[in-house]
Amino acid sequence: MLRVGAVVCCSVLLLAAWTVPLRGEAIVEAKARLLEDVKYLASDELEGRGVGSNGLTVAAGFVKDQFQKAGLAVDRVNGGALQKFELITGAKLTEPNSLQFLGPDNETITLKLGEDYEACSFGGTGPIDAEIVFCGYGVEDKDDGYDDFAGMDVSGKAVIIMRRTPRQADMKTAHSMARHQDLRSKMNQALAHKAAAVLFVNDPYSGRKAKENRRTELVKAYEKVAAVAEEFVGIDVANADKATEGRNSLTAAVNQMKSVRTAGESVNDDALMKFGYAGHGDTKPVPPAFHITQKLANKLLTGLKTDLTKLEAAIDEDLKPRTALVPGWKVRGTLSMEKVRSEVFNVIGVIDGEGPLADETVIIGAHYDHVGRGGQNSLAPGSTDIHNGADDNASGTVALMELARRFANDAKVKKPARRIVFIAFTGEELGLLGSARYCREPIFPLDKTVAMFNMDMVGRLKDDNKLIVYGTGTSPRWEPELKKSNGDDSFKLIFKPEGFGPSDHSSFYAKKIPVLHFFTGEHPDYHRPTDDWEKLNIEGIARVVDLIQKLVADTVETADRPAYVEVKGTAQPTRGGTRPYFGSIPEFGNEEPGYSISGAAPGSPADKGGLKGGDRIIKFGGSPIANLDDFDAALRKFKGGDEVEVIVVRDKKEVPLKVTLEAPKN
Repeated sequence: MLRVGAVVCCSVLLLAAWTVPLRGEAIVEAKARLLEDVKYLASDELEGRGVGSNGLTVAAGFVKDQFQKAGLAVDRVNGGALQKFELITGAKLTEPNSLQFLGPDNETITLKLGEDYEACSFGGTGPIDAEIVFCGYGVEDKDDGYDDFAGMDVSGKAVIIMRRTPRQADMKTAHSMARHQDLRSKMNQALAHKAAAVLFVNDPYSGRKAKENRRTELVKAYEKVAAVAEEFVGIDVANADKATEGRNSLTAAVNQMKSVRTAGESVNDDALMKFGYAGHGDTKPVPPAFHITQKLANKLLTGLKTDLTKLEAAIDEDLKPRTALVPGWKVRGTLSMEKVRSEVFNVIGVIDGEGPLADETVIIGAHYDHVGRGGQNSLAPGSTDIHNGADDNASGTVALMELARRFANDAKVKKPARRIVFIAFTGEELGLLGSARYCREPIFPLDKTVAMFNMDMVGRLKDDNKLIVYGTGTSPRWEPELKKSNGDDSFKLIFKPEGFGPSDHSSFYAKKIPVLHFFTGEHPDYHRPTDDWEKLNIEGIARVVDLIQKLVADTVETADRPAYVEVKGTAQPTRGGTRPYFGSIPEFGNEEPGYSISGAAPGSPADKGGLKGGDRIIKFGGSPIANLDDFDAALRKFKGGDEVEVIVVRDKKEVPLKVTLEAPKN
């Protein structure tokens, strides 16, 4: 009793020192540090901090150096600061790679890689020798009553699949079928129907639409020239300044017109997807995939006395598939590639505790990776520009480093009651991989980890001072402490009780650790090349740091650890949609075939159906599941109220379960 009382008494004195806000010159210095750090982390030099890039490795070294300069121990991970592991970050073609079409009258067409076809990195590998089926868009949609696979057994056959979906000019149908546009969705359908290979081909509509858009743009450019020219000829030649200004405007309009015209002349409306587009091969046994030209596809379709344009028009007319065996033609070839693995790092710095609570841990985290030059996680389709990720999540990373400096400085006076561990996570953008790895291989025991504080996108505080805090229901202490630490309503706090959500705190909540996650809100630059440091609110980041400093200090020094509370549901600030609610929590980074889960949201259909953390779903409603994409595609086949059989692998045994789905959670 007395010992605990002494700890609390001493803690109050230290807590008072730790929670005093910065004053005067210290505030200026803190903002300068935040600005300098974020400008560097969000610079082109770091290449968007994409997983597998040199820029991400440089960023890891920078964070480690800042931890060390602050005074943190950077030797707790096998003598260093870096928790190392490997991720699949790409694929590269190997040998052999070939593709031939064998037709009637012994006709053989040998294709040239890079000209007539491209290998698709998101497909599988191996030889193919198969008959060919035209399979429309490769869509199976029960809601719209459209199924390209109905009535045709494509098992062991190569399927020609057009990109995108039917009736693209009809906004209602296009919106309804939008989820089927994804190439991975089409691959999952081909896998489910046991196709031997997929031959992708560009849909004619997209080419026509692109040509129409270019024509419209050129007409506008010509009209601009005409309008400026008319203004120019009306200028009094005696007015030299006006004449010069008019001539410059006309020259600019003509140059713009020439640029639009030249760009239009060089466009290939049947461009092939470059190898590496839409991701890389993974562990699931998908069939090999190739992208062939429309000219080649039409050559094959002559046996059906049709072509892609006619088939597209026929499908659009009545929304009925035109799936058919292509008579007389076979495809033969092989696709060889290997996965590219990259070493990545969680960066860990430590301030040791002192006293009876010293073996307990409080974690402060933020992910430092982003999406590099775009790719499948970019919201700027086709962009190869550097995505600097100033808000996502250079902002959280610089806040993490600033907190490390402040607590390390306080520790010079007196060590904290509990150990404080600072972690810059990698691989968050690929699915919480870094935090999942730490939770599988913790440096300090998770059962003695009392809380986790996470910062992801804290750089865009707006004039309304809205700060969103997730996980407020994961401990009864959080809301009262947030209100107390917020003082005179410095922030307009938005409480979100759920512990599961789309950032690294979710990995810790799955281990029954109370969490808080801080977020200043979405914006149009999210996952786009325009997320640059100039758009950040540096003062806002500093204020978020002040608030978290108080909360962490309170948690570190209060004798009683925060009580853990199970909260129903999953926080999804950027998602909604039409798929039914299942309630599983993914466990990312597991390369075994299937969809591994770290748990089920309390009270969710998955929870009620008996799913548990560690389960690996291998079949859902009769569909084989090789990864999360497969699960998502299978789930979309059902609606709320449907009972679905789910087969999981648990303790190396297959276990059948029944789950009743619920209506979508928006």
